[in-house]
Amino acid sequence: QVQLVESGGGSVQTGGSLRLSCASSGFTYSRYYMGWFRQAPGKELEGNAAISPDGRTAYAAPVKGRFTISRDNNKNTLSLQMSSLNPEDTAMYYCAADRPSALPVQLKLATLTWDYWGQGTQVTVSS
Repeated sequence: QVQLVESGGGSVQTGGSLRLSCASSGFTYSRYYMGWFRQAPGKELEGNAAISPDGRTAYAAPVKGRFTISRDNNKNTLSLQMSSLNPEDTAMYYCAADRPSALPVQLKLATLTWDYWGQGTQVTVSS
């Protein structure tokens, strides 16, 4: 049974930082692309960051330079370090996993048809 469990969300003020984590089980984690997505109220789901099995990363323009994605293939965990947060970052954040493929990680991030999804963790940034 595949499980992706996010943690680390919360409320912070503008300029603050948060670190999200995603614990994975039930699939061969080290072979999967991993990513972080978010959905704000009234808006569509969007990709933030993705990382390939061998550690190549891709970021969406709104978060590039502020968010850092990382993975630990020994512990089957994914992290997202978020800094310089602003109210536009307020959203539900989801961890996702996608099967191995030849697609560059940048293209993986642009798609929303990933195989497995977590339940999400809420991030709220107040001004």
